[in-house]
Order: sequence, then structure tokens, then C-alpha cells
Amino acid sequence: MLLFVDESGHDHGEAPYEVLAGVAVSERDLWNLIQAIRHEELRFFGVHLAEVGIEFKGRKLLKSKTFRHARQQPSIESNRRRDLARAFLMKGWREARGGSLEPRTAAEFAAYGQTVVEFVARVLQLSANYRVKTFGANVSKAAPKPADPNLLRRDYAFFFERFYYYLEDISATEMGLVVFDELEKARARILIGQMARYFLETEKGYQRSSRIVPEPFFVHSDLTTAVQLADIVAYCFNWGTRLKSREVGSKMVEPTRPEIEPLARLAFDMRYVGRRFDESGRERPCYGVFYLDDLRPRREREEDADP
Repeated sequence: MLLFVDESGHDHGEAPYEVLAGVAVSERDLWNLIQAIRHEELRFFGVHLAEVGIEFKGRKLLKSKTFRHARQQPSIESNRRRDLARAFLMKGWREARGGSLEPRTAAEFAAYGQTVVEFVARVLQLSANYRVKTFGANVSKAAPKPADPNLLRRDYAFFFERFYYYLEDISATEMGLVVFDELEKARARILIGQMARYFLETEKGYQRSSRIVPEPFFVHSDLTTAVQLADIVAYCFNWGTRLKSREVGSKMVEPTRPEIEPLARLAFDMRYVGRRFDESGRERPCYGVFYLDDLRPRREREEDADP
């Protein structure tokens, strides 16, 4: 099982939360899903997005301006909309390669916006058809962080925990590989070190290394369709999903973008849901999408709570 991972909001820009999101795809389904997405690109845009310099990423495709353009005209017939969207993209591609500015029509703007929204929804529906499971750690931007920079943050630890439970639920022998969007090398080395310490030096992490290979892979997102899908899921969770924490009174209060909510629901409906026994022996649901407002380990949180 492959878990493709990307982030949203970690640059502390306009996004309301930090989100670590992943899409788990079986090896037998991955290539079929990629081919299906590429087919839909041609059906919706008349061209592969990569051929015109467009990354299949949330911040690129799902910005507010896209939805504003989509609402400017009534729904356009699908074949005409595809041709207009392709014309819109080709003009931008020629300009980016040094060509002169080419005017866009109102119909082209509207067609492109409508096409993007329907295309992303279709990709999420296809993902569900290919048994993709989503995972998401939604984190307050004000969440306290561990004092020790060598420690793996709680969002990553919980994220890997849920993936481990999913692997257990699949079969007694299922293994998992983690694939990240490429990070700056210094950040990647820090993350690799934190993961190694977690999986090799902590009791829970060592147990989970029996299913999850502790050393992740890093790939270029613009060349890896499934990482781009993880980016879309992260963006949708950030702007369209609001959860309550397991901790009493802790919940996500930042406003959503209402136009993102239907897409976020498609991503959320694919989330992993399992059942596990808690410390008291009671069976409880375990969710692959969750919220945290504190990233410190238990010891630090308890020390802070002591009077």
C-alpha cells in the first residue's frame, strides 16, 4: 500500500490551518487511477494540464478567482466548454513561452472556471471508485510545538498511527510505503531523522515499523499524479472541512470557503474509519481525519498543565 502525502498551510499564509494529508492507494489500483485521471484531463480540458504548464494542485486550481469566473455565466454545454477551456489554457501557455498577450473572452474565463470545478469533483469521485482512502491531520496554526526539535510532531505520529491501523485492517501481511512531495533538502533530512527516531526508538513507533517502512520516499509533485491528488485533498480539508477534537472543547472555528465544501465532502467521505479498543477496553471508532490544537508530546502537555 502506498501513502502519498502533501501539506497545506504550513507556510502560514492565508490558509486557516496546517494540514498534513495523504491518499492511500493500492499498487494494483495506482496506474489505473492515474490513467483514468489523465483521460479525464483530455475529456474536460482537451489537453493534459502538464502540457500547458498547469500543476494539478489546490492552490493553483481552486483559488477563489476560479469559482468567481465559473459563476459569471450559466452552465456551458460540455463540448463547447471544453473547447473554450482549451483555448484559455493555450493562450496562457503561448504567453508563458514568450508570446504576445492574447485577450480572453468572458466565455473562456467562465468555461475554464466551470471546467476546473467539475474536473476536481470528477477526480475525487474516481479516487473513491479506485478504493482510495484519505487521511488528514488538521492543526491549529497556533498549536504549541515540541521543545525538542528531534521529536516527531503529534500530527505526524497520529497520521502514521491511522495508516498503520488501516494496514492492519487490510490483511495480516500488508506493508506500507510513504511518499512525500519533495521538500527542501534540510527539511527532508530533519523529517527523516524525526521519523527514524520515532519508528526505531519509541515503543509505539517500533511496533508500527513492522508495517510502515520508516524511511520515506520524496518525489517531484509535478511529475507524480498521486502526490498532486494528496495536495488537492489537503487543500479541500483546509478550506472546507471542520472537525471537533477528541479533547473536550477543542474544535475548528475558522470559517470555510463554502464553494470548497462540496469537494471537501467528497474527500472526507473517503476517509479511513476503523475501530480500536481504548485503554479502558471499550471499542471506539478511529478516524483517519482528525484535528489537533497541540503538537507537543504528553509529557510536555502534562508539565504545562501542572500548577
